[in-house]
Amino acid sequence: MLLLLPAVVFAVLYVVSRRRDARRLRNGVFLVAALGCLLVAGVLEVAATGPAQQSAVLLGVVVAGLLVVVLALFLLGNGVTMLRSEGRSLGNLLSLLAGVAILLVPVAAAALVFGPDVAELPGPVGVVLVALGVLLVFVAGYAAATFAAFGLYSLVYSRYRHTRTPATVVVLGSGLVRGEVPPLLRSRLDKALSVYRSVPGTAARPLLVPSGGQGSDEPRAEGDAMAEYLLAQGADPADVRPETASTSTRENLLYSREVQRDAGRDGSTLVVTNDYHVLRAALLARSIGSDAQVVGSPTAAYYVPSAFLREYVAIMVEHRRLNAAAVAVAVALVGLTAVWSLLPV
Repeated sequence: MLLLLPAVVFAVLYVVSRRRDARRLRNGVFLVAALGCLLVAGVLEVAATGPAQQSAVLLGVVVAGLLVVVLALFLLGNGVTMLRSEGRSLGNLLSLLAGVAILLVPVAAAALVFGPDVAELPGPVGVVLVALGVLLVFVAGYAAATFAAFGLYSLVYSRYRHTRTPATVVVLGSGLVRGEVPPLLRSRLDKALSVYRSVPGTAARPLLVPSGGQGSDEPRAEGDAMAEYLLAQGADPADVRPETASTSTRENLLYSREVQRDAGRDGSTLVVTNDYHVLRAALLARSIGSDAQVVGSPTAAYYVPSAFLREYVAIMVEHRRLNAAAVAVAVALVGLTAVWSLLPV
């Protein structure tokens, strides 16, 4: 039951941190840590009650392992679907690669750690192989834990519901298809329109800022195409101000803030994107000093796994120094342990 104490501590940290600012990735870390400690405490408590309960715990472990295999197979199937539906690209390969990694990494780690007979291998070869296996386990565990924190908190944050009328609604752009708004982008615009139309008749309607520049393979700026769609759906032209210079989510947020200021619309900002993109957009908004909150629109089910993986990779890259430091500490500890084991007694 000792693990209940850290579970409570992490739960308190989560509540306090979320109340201060919901747009923090550390909230997901605290949440997963609290749930993880609670789960382990529960399993240990059940296992300590008797042989029958220990068998139940063992069965649970086996079922969990089977679920991991099912997840890997699902990702492999989703990867094939993505390649057929969206074409070949690194982003579309992510779910396929993740499925392969889930199946192969445990096998490779077990082979390195338990396969070699260290005493029979020449020199330090056996120790090096075991050390590599341990590092592989750490990297895989670190990736799994950070993805759990990102994925779970993305779902939690996406439940955010705006309770007041924003002064501005920024719609983040995405790629056009033959110069027109595709379904993925249309869902964002429809979400923005639902917020726009929900304003009571006596209140001022929010400014709509469709944000997106022109890609190298696009005949016009995304912001212009999005504005055209908003106007066609009945938005007042006076309430639509496209932003057409941005080329990234960070620029979307920065340049849209300038449009809002130029329009004289002081007040809160609501950013609309797809549900898989909500947390990273919120983190970026916080990083530029914006108080904007972010809401998500629905995404085609087959697209979600690959999209979530792409967002996770982007966040890991944005926090590459922290991640590199964590891996460096693991390498140092494993390396020192390996060297120590080679020293003569």
